[in-house]
Amino acid sequence: MLRPTRIAETALYVDDMERAVKFYTALLSSRVLRRDERLCALEIADEQVLLLFRRGASLQPTDLGFGVVPAHDGSGPLHVCFGMEADALPQWEEKLKQVQVPIESRVVWPGGATSLYFRDPDGNAIELATAGLWK
Repeated sequence: MLRPTRIAETALYVDDMERAVKFYTALLSSRVLRRDERLCALEIADEQVLLLFRRGASLQPTDLGFGVVPAHDGSGPLHVCFGMEADALPQWEEKLKQVQVPIESRVVWPGGATSLYFRDPDGNAIELATAGLWK
């Protein structure tokens, strides 16, 4: 059976790119891989990228000169979940407190995983989860 090896990219749509880049680089210690007026690509882990698109900036196909990216966009609060080590849970809670990001919800799942939910400046639902979320 042919299966993907990973999710290489996931995207969120933001209204204020500068604000979003500051938020994610500070919170996740992410490195900017590429940035222009339309998007910012942030390195999350090995070959895993969070794409921040300026809302409405990708409604038309984008010709890169070497290929075309089809049109896409998102509205309303979207969701993304980042994995975390279980023993780092207290440090993540402290980091969120330090950067003044309130935890909206804490869930301990039946399989034993713990999730922290909070919002980014654009209202997207962001989750940090320990292993075992989908057991």
